[in-house]
Amino acid sequence: MDFDRRFAIGLGLRIMFVFVGLSVLAWSLVTPDLGAARVLAFAIAAAAGAGLWRYIQRTNFEVARFVEAIRFNDLQARFSRPDAGSGFEVLGDALDAGIRALRDDRARLSEASRFYEALVDDVPVALLTIDAEGRVDLANKTARKLFNRHGGARSSDFECYGRNFAAALASLAPGSSQTLILDLDVGPQRAMLRAGALARLGGTTRVIAVQVIQQALNAVEVAAQSDLIRVLTHEIMNSMTPVTSLARTAAQLIAEADKDNDPAIADARAAVETLARRADGVMHFVETYREITRPPQISRRIFAASPFATELQRLFEADGDWEQVALSVAVAPQDHLIDADPDLLAQVVINLLRNAADAATMNGDAPKVALRIEALRSGRTRIEVEDNGAGVPEALRHDIFLPFFTTKKTGTGVGLSFARQVLLAHDGSIEVDGRENGGALFRLVL
Repeated sequence: MDFDRRFAIGLGLRIMFVFVGLSVLAWSLVTPDLGAARVLAFAIAAAAGAGLWRYIQRTNFEVARFVEAIRFNDLQARFSRPDAGSGFEVLGDALDAGIRALRDDRARLSEASRFYEALVDDVPVALLTIDAEGRVDLANKTARKLFNRHGGARSSDFECYGRNFAAALASLAPGSSQTLILDLDVGPQRAMLRAGALARLGGTTRVIAVQVIQQALNAVEVAAQSDLIRVLTHEIMNSMTPVTSLARTAAQLIAEADKDNDPAIADARAAVETLARRADGVMHFVETYREITRPPQISRRIFAASPFATELQRLFEADGDWEQVALSVAVAPQDHLIDADPDLLAQVVINLLRNAADAATMNGDAPKVALRIEALRSGRTRIEVEDNGAGVPEALRHDIFLPFFTTKKTGTGVGLSFARQVLLAHDGSIEVDGRENGGALFRLVL
């Protein structure tokens, strides 16, 4: 190495100067009457020794400065000295190259760290970490959006989302999983919890992954219902098509044979014509319900909640059947924006308002309906429609969203099933609850 050769030459020269200085000093000491020469010789020897000491210490100093720069994370330190001589400019360049390599490695590690931090922060599964002392931290955006009502950092502070969830945070062992119900802003949601463990700072940190699966379960249920309806309507139409055709033909033949002088033929004609009409009605019924198997196509956009609510109120009040129903509307905050398909959402809400008005009218002399639109802390929108009617029995609160299920004599069982499909298409949810003073409360979250 060039530094080694040049450093050795410089070191040899300085040792030689020290030797010469000491030799002159020794000669002056043994030679009488050379007082001034002794002083000069001593000064030369001392200067040569000091030069040798500085030359040796200079290497140690540069290496020590390099180590200190690394120790205190000063990766901007410079060691290059072009005019240092004796190979020290080579040493400085080597130390600068080492600093640059460390700086480049640090930059790569920092970039990789930012990438993985962003990956964890944006992953669509809520991640919670629990240290050895039981402190719970929300590790990413999904977790912070999902769990936004608690205060504190202990597992017991998470009881507002369900006691079973708080217990799972305290005791779920790494490698195990659990399915439970979470009480979230959007309502009760089934979720899957999985636990893992990470070594951190000499200890073990548990990681709990929370994945809400209610949306997937609802989608699977709706898909299964659609498949069943599609099969049933196909089979019914295949069976009813010849019946309808034969009924029409029979009605036509009997009409031609009826000369208005045979009561039996007249009765047969009336019966066959009734059969033909009912067959046509069944075909129309089946064709209508085939629409349920086609999921709604949404066109999302952002629109203001207040004008949307005002338009719904005007549509409701324009219906003469509900003049005696008092409708109250509230939007919070007033400048809230909704991200949804306004046409499909309006169709769902106006149907809910009409159902609510119908229930309220049947149950009392002062029917009331309320529409509320509010922003949730998670960034989502909650829409509530409530009435002071008889309410929905708890045993039927899931069934009313099934296709064809209805509690009305004139109902079709399509409206709430369609509403559920619309909300699922928005990655949202719809549920029904009871009010303390009676009546039904429909809650939509999207």
